[in-house]
Amino acid sequence: MKQEDIIAPAYINMQNPKYIEIDNLYYAGLIVVDYYREQDDILLKSLIETNINMNISIFYEKQDQYKTIKDLTYHIGNVGVDLQGANQNRQDIDIAVFTYNDAKYIRKEMQVNNENLYFLYIYVSVYSESVKELEYYLNKIEGIMQSKGIQTRRANFREEQVFKACLPIMENSIDIKKSAKRNILTSGLLSTYPFVSSSIFDENGIFVGQNIYNNSLVFIDRYDNKKYKNANMCIFGTSGAGKSFYTKLLILRYRLFGIEQYVIDPDREYTNLCKELHGTEIKIGPASDTYVNIMEIREESLEDGENGYLATKISKLIGFFNLIFGELNEEEKALLEEKLIETYKLKGINFNDESLYVKNDKEIISKRFKQSREMPLLEDLYNVLEKDKRTKKFQIKLIPFVKGSLSFFNKYTNIEINNKLIVADVYELGEDNLKYGMYLFTDLFWDKIKINRKNKKAIYLDEIWRLIGVTSNKEVASFIYKIFKTIRKYGGSGVAITQDIADLFSLENGTYGKSILNNSSIKTFFSLEEDNIKILSENIGLTDKEKIEIKSLKRGECLMFVGDNHLLVRIESSEKEKKIIDEKRSKELNIERKQDAENSYSNQ
Repeated sequence: MKQEDIIAPAYINMQNPKYIEIDNLYYAGLIVVDYYREQDDILLKSLIETNINMNISIFYEKQDQYKTIKDLTYHIGNVGVDLQGANQNRQDIDIAVFTYNDAKYIRKEMQVNNENLYFLYIYVSVYSESVKELEYYLNKIEGIMQSKGIQTRRANFREEQVFKACLPIMENSIDIKKSAKRNILTSGLLSTYPFVSSSIFDENGIFVGQNIYNNSLVFIDRYDNKKYKNANMCIFGTSGAGKSFYTKLLILRYRLFGIEQYVIDPDREYTNLCKELHGTEIKIGPASDTYVNIMEIREESLEDGENGYLATKISKLIGFFNLIFGELNEEEKALLEEKLIETYKLKGINFNDESLYVKNDKEIISKRFKQSREMPLLEDLYNVLEKDKRTKKFQIKLIPFVKGSLSFFNKYTNIEINNKLIVADVYELGEDNLKYGMYLFTDLFWDKIKINRKNKKAIYLDEIWRLIGVTSNKEVASFIYKIFKTIRKYGGSGVAITQDIADLFSLENGTYGKSILNNSSIKTFFSLEEDNIKILSENIGLTDKEKIEIKSLKRGECLMFVGDNHLLVRIESSEKEKKIIDEKRSKELNIERKQDAENSYSNQ
């Protein structure tokens, strides 16, 4: 079989002068016959950003410079003589003056600024599955182009020529050239640049969805450090807008790439996803049997060549105890640090990093890092605080963590994290205590992230406002900000997720919320309420159009800031992905399908 036979349509019907019918599709053409002389925007931008089915073809014919200048000079001379002897009352005098000045301007640009003259031809071929829809598209395009000062003419009786002109065969028929031909200089060609629609197609990226305006596919590789300043992301949206689904979709797809991912799960939303992807779920709470010791110093908390294990740990613990004791002043911080140093000293740990290593009895040269049970517990600190009247108030606030309902914080670490997907479930902690568990796992995951700079990894902080909002404190917020600021050098990505925009910007006049936003190359906004849009706009700046778009987004639609690109995206997923991500909804759909099948069978 010849190649022509493979690509050739089954049938072509050209009986109607207003359209062509080819293989159940109807095609109609538009010819651009004129446009405003002065254009302050890309000529076809508004048209390209629509989702109408169409093909656009632009032809440029460069004219011989010598011949053009010669013809222009001849024309200017003849018209100039006519204007001098013409009756000023002639109706066409204004037109003659107009063309005379245009000719002089073109000649000047060609001679002085080295411009070239081109003939420009623009054709649009619109197609649809029905004649009614085709007519609707044509009217819509004509309206859009007319609003931009572009005049079009329908290609009635010339549909075949316009259709061929829009095929990649470079055929610009003489039958339509005369109607479409317009002059344009080299500088003016910029206004006809067709590749203006925001689209992201990173070579090694994952599929995110479709550009709402033009249906182009969106692939993003947030780890491309040549294109993006960092791999950090922000995902904001109201409940039910699609924020959680999108986050789970990212986790699922990056799991296929073998990227290490750590998730803080305050609402128990990622359990099924973790199970389906054979990840490791760690639960902490009254009923859990897995524990993490907040006082433990981990070997991976410092990289090779660095030193200061105890100093680094104390700075993190000050943030944690700020959550428990409330905002500490400088005197209280100094006092608490003194007691922490004393607590670690009881376990033989001091500011000399060698104190964290135990020499092997058999081999003097060999040594190992101290294990979990060789580290202090909160109870050890509790006992130290009890001995000093100045720290009695701190000791009292530690009672729930040592002897009360939160005593699971007073346990030795009994977990090993070797999986590339770890979900930390802190749901059982309850509303008031979530921040303690979130900080605990953030500290743990941050140490894991620093182990190998070559490996790509990500930490997802759901409901991040709890750590950098009004219920938190400056030390904790600074730690979270540090993660977003420095995670790039460890090959990592910080992902901030929240629906509470107001709370996110409530601490220190929004300093930390704004800093995290500014340190995220990719920002994703699902539908938001008016108040949240206003707060967001005050902190990052949104155009009036973007404010309207965010407010009117449907479920699963979002406005994405990817580097310098701003685009509206419809998140897309397969049925299998939906089943993995939303098991409950998948079961509901199966029940609905089963009921429909049974009803259909009974009706028969």
